[in-house]
Amino acid sequence: MALKCLTYTAIISFSISLLMTRFLFVLLGPIFHDVAYKAKDRSDLLAGIDEFLDQVTVLPPGEWDPSIRIEPPKSVPSQDKRKMPGTSKLYNGKISDDEMEDHTGPELQRTGKLFGGLILDIKRKAPWYWSDYKDALNLQCLASFLFLYCASMSPVITFGGLLGEATDGEISAIESLLGASITGVVYSLFAGQPLTILGSTGPVLVFEKILFKFCKDYKLSYLALRTCIGLWTTFMCLVLVATDASSLVCYITRFTEEAFASLICLIFIFEAIDKLFKLGRTYPFYMDSNLDHLTFYYCRCAAPTHPSNDTLMYWNSQNINPSKVVWANLTVSQCQQMHGEFIGSTCGTTGPLTPDVLLWCCILFFTTYILSSTLKKFRSTNYFPKKVSRFQQLFSIMVISLLFSIMVRSVLSDFAIFITIATMVLIDYCIGIPSPKLNVPGVFKPTRDDRGWLISPIGPNPSWTVLAAIIPALLCTILIFMDQQITAVIVNRKEHKLKKGCGYHLDLLMVGIMLGVCSVMGLPWYVAATVLSISHVNSLRLESTVAAPGEQPKFLGIIEQRATGVMIFVLMGLSVFITSVLKFIPMPVLYGVFLYMGVSSLNGIQFFDRLKLMGMPTKHQPDFIYLRHVPLRKVYLFTVIQLTCLIILWVVKASPAAIIFPMMVKILKLKYPSLS
Repeated sequence: MALKCLTYTAIISFSISLLMTRFLFVLLGPIFHDVAYKAKDRSDLLAGIDEFLDQVTVLPPGEWDPSIRIEPPKSVPSQDKRKMPGTSKLYNGKISDDEMEDHTGPELQRTGKLFGGLILDIKRKAPWYWSDYKDALNLQCLASFLFLYCASMSPVITFGGLLGEATDGEISAIESLLGASITGVVYSLFAGQPLTILGSTGPVLVFEKILFKFCKDYKLSYLALRTCIGLWTTFMCLVLVATDASSLVCYITRFTEEAFASLICLIFIFEAIDKLFKLGRTYPFYMDSNLDHLTFYYCRCAAPTHPSNDTLMYWNSQNINPSKVVWANLTVSQCQQMHGEFIGSTCGTTGPLTPDVLLWCCILFFTTYILSSTLKKFRSTNYFPKKVSRFQQLFSIMVISLLFSIMVRSVLSDFAIFITIATMVLIDYCIGIPSPKLNVPGVFKPTRDDRGWLISPIGPNPSWTVLAAIIPALLCTILIFMDQQITAVIVNRKEHKLKKGCGYHLDLLMVGIMLGVCSVMGLPWYVAATVLSISHVNSLRLESTVAAPGEQPKFLGIIEQRATGVMIFVLMGLSVFITSVLKFIPMPVLYGVFLYMGVSSLNGIQFFDRLKLMGMPTKHQPDFIYLRHVPLRKVYLFTVIQLTCLIILWVVKASPAAIIFPMMVKILKLKYPSLS
């Protein structure tokens, strides 16, 4: 150990701020011992320090967990007691948070009373109700609201469009917007876990398609039969709430959670990329261009040489004489409307080839993802000061110096998605390339004129359909229960450090009631959306602002509140009246947001951490808690089994049997009950 008494009590050039120091200590171990004694001058000491640093491992403060230190025991423990099998513990005798069961709290205990669990949920959440709004007075909540609103709008409208195609317009985009708004607002106001975001799911869409086809084949009223199924599903959800059936959530292990969450995240990533490829089919570009032959390229409209029966019927209904139409003067939309043909070297099957649109969509897509990811990580970068310096305090005469008084990095990180979307919309508007835009209904009325906002459960259907609807309602109840509760389990994990508790019974009650309301009004059904909920939780993360040099910010918890969910779905309902603004948002930008949500939601899923371990040398593996208690080969075996099950789920999800996806998740639980 070397001790040096300093002449001055401050090291002026050592730091930006004055560091009051009187003594400087240098403590080196045995490696430096021989060099220090044999050193003849200053250069020998410096060479010895370099050799010492080459042979040691330096841990930053944030990489060392004090809980894994071995404290000296006050007395030697009994060997027999230590050899007894028992609960795995850490060195300090406490069970780690990672080893504790996630779902053993009082909210999942069976009461044995009618609606006993629901009553306890209400008693547990009531004291926190007003704080759920006071805690929302935070700039980060505003950023979360703007992010989730943009992220939720496109899936709702897309789901409505797909549902409109599957049901011949019985339920379409305007019904989807209204249903999401009503259900989301009521759920956010009264649910047990308001951090959960409701949305549309794939199995529900498959269920709607099958039901509509059944009604069409047997000449039944789709909306009337759907209303009966929805009301029976509401009744079954009430029975599940009354009997504390949500307590079965305690049997959902980490194995099932991670399989479900990983699948949904991968679906988001796949769908985002797949939608970009679909834009390529809509806006193809010419692959065999010759710059010397550009003057020969053309594409014009012409009369079809072999008109189909549909074309002839359209001409007759519109009194169109094709011989009198000047086809070459028609625009692309007019030619498509009149069933004309496109001829020329730069024509595709649906119209002229567009060389710029697809490439511009790719630029918007990838730039949105990269910019969102970069800005989200801006909090931990070295750009912009977190606090105003003393120099700026003394010389803050100019207005621009006041900008440094705010936490620039935090603002850029919190508003990363909103800033990205606004930037890309502005760039797209300035460039002027006609990229596909978000299509929001501009009129508040049912899509079809032959239906209203209230649907009769019987309608023109026979009376026996009321009782027959129990069978599909049972399947629908399983879909709703599994989707809702698995997502709720993921949101309520202990690692999120939630302090206000949860309410599985209350959540299911609100979803069941609103499902019945949407059925009567002829609106789509909504249930907890996994990726949106995870993104909502991640956007409300609190981290420490003061950290030692080299130490990573510590996770403090989540801002638990209801305001963001309420604002998201209120503005979603009002979106019909702000179409003049929303119509400028390019769809590739929203697809890029989907990609970001899918990739960012993978962070924190232990399954992907274990996948990375399989390609990592042992000496470079992180110090995960399970690696200190479980042999590495068992970790690999567990990961391979989980990966196999994930592949099976993906195959089922991508097939026409996707409606049984929740059943497959349940089978995973029954087949591997000990995997946790």
